[in-house]
Amino acid sequence: MSIIGALVVARRVDSWVTAVIDTGLDRAFLLALRGVDSFERRDRALGWQGPLTLVVRLTAWMGMLVVGFGLLMLPGTDGDFGAALEDAGSSIFTLGFAVPHSGGGQFVAYVAGFAGMVVIGLQIGYLPTVYTSFNRRETEVSLLVARAGAPAWGPEILLRTHWGTGSSDSGPVLDELFVRWERWTAEVAESHTTYVGLLRLRSPKPNSHWLTSLIAVMDAAALHLALAPDAEPRIAARLMLRMGFETLNDMAQAMKLPVPDLAQASVDSTPISVTFDEFARAAASLRSVGYPVTETDEDAWPHFAGWRVNYDRAALALCRELDAPPSMWTGPRRWPSQPTAPQRPNPGRSRTQK
Repeated sequence: MSIIGALVVARRVDSWVTAVIDTGLDRAFLLALRGVDSFERRDRALGWQGPLTLVVRLTAWMGMLVVGFGLLMLPGTDGDFGAALEDAGSSIFTLGFAVPHSGGGQFVAYVAGFAGMVVIGLQIGYLPTVYTSFNRRETEVSLLVARAGAPAWGPEILLRTHWGTGSSDSGPVLDELFVRWERWTAEVAESHTTYVGLLRLRSPKPNSHWLTSLIAVMDAAALHLALAPDAEPRIAARLMLRMGFETLNDMAQAMKLPVPDLAQASVDSTPISVTFDEFARAAASLRSVGYPVTETDEDAWPHFAGWRVNYDRAALALCRELDAPPSMWTGPRRWPSQPTAPQRPNPGRSRTQK
């Protein structure tokens, strides 16, 4: 059931086997990295957690099959459990060095050989599917680095977009970004809730992460709607936010993290982690580059908090559980760390320099 649920059923299926493996490996990494202070070193080590989970899961499945079929073959070996395991292993891995001679034993051996080939075949097809989804996910994450910095931060997206477009309208550029990330979020929601192991596969670069990138795009949309409610894009920003906070809450539930009901979330009952002072500083930086801010900080704050409350708890819980890079506005991690502002590129050489 664990194998079929993980590799065949096109939806999330809970299994105690995968839950025990995931929890055990996560605690092992947490214990092993307890004394590591550098985030870069932790990130390099945590890059092994997702792949190891896949390998250990396959090993556990095959081991359980060997033990299970060994128990079925036990009567044909006169109670010799070692011989039964030998027969089961030979059959499951189709090695053929130990073939039972009794009729019942031969039938079980055929079933075991069929089960072994099916599991290995499914796993061969499963890994390319997982890494294809990973590659599609990372393409948009890499493209966002130029817009949001590393680690990603929502206000930085609006700052760079408006500054980069100069005096032209940044609305079409943001509209294209939000539309593309709405579709990206839908794809990630489908793949990452079906194959939960994808959640722990980390980006190649230390300060780049799919989760902080998604939160940054959502914060950018919420800031735009709060500070410039009459400027485009409006519909694309709302749709992206709706898709985003539903996805984050579904992922948090898939990882068994406590998140509040969206229907009961409100700013009064569930305050957000971003403070008014942090919001005001972000708004001031947007005004400094001429962003079309039409609302005061006091008037815009309830609207931003009203959007953020829908995904704040889920975003912080996922960032903590997955040990995402300590970007701004994403809460604490399991290891002590300070929020890191996005790195900005060097200005480079001007046209007059030679």
